Amino acid sequence: MAVKGSEISDPRVLRAIAHPVRTRILGEVYAAGHLRAADVAETLGIPANQASFHLRQLAKYGLVEPAPEAARDGRDRVWKPAAEGSLSLDVENMEQGPGGEAAVRVWRGQAVASAQEAVERAFAARKNRDTHVMISNDWIRLTKAEARELAEELLELQARWQERSRGPAPARGVRRTYHLMEILQPAPKVDQ
Repeated sequence: MAVKGSEISDPRVLRAIAHPVRTRILGEVYAAGHLRAADVAETLGIPANQASFHLRQLAKYGLVEPAPEAARDGRDRVWKPAAEGSLSLDVENMEQGPGGEAAVRVWRGQAVASAQEAVERAFAARKNRDTHVMISNDWIRLTKAEARELAEELLELQARWQERSRGPAPARGVRRTYHLMEILQPAPKVDQ
């Protein structure tokens, strides 16, 4: 298994999550708590055999695992996150290992493209009345310790909402997966 707890330090795991479809599938499994390949296929609009292949690849790298307790019978294959909470990438250590620098470079390129696409999608989605979109671009003064504390509070809040939103939707409403992206970092210096 390449994932220890929720921290990923093996650069080979980046091969699994550098693929945009696998990244989305992993997000869906974490959001729902557990899913079948057919559920993933329906949500993403991809063939069930493709969803099943990507789930097996995620399992190969220790990111998802079978959830027999959620299966209807012995033939029903259900997948769940292999780790509790959010995943954390130890990119600095990954770069030091064999093939790590190249793996991190590929993953980083995909992550940047995905982030840019997410921002563009958020601005476009603000006109959609069937969804709620929030774009936050705030500035706050913090010490390093305060920044770490804020990050921990945000992760705790996110974990509470993930747990709360798993399972059936309330009587009035349909649940869909929302993408929450947070970046907490020091502000850049201004070039004169």
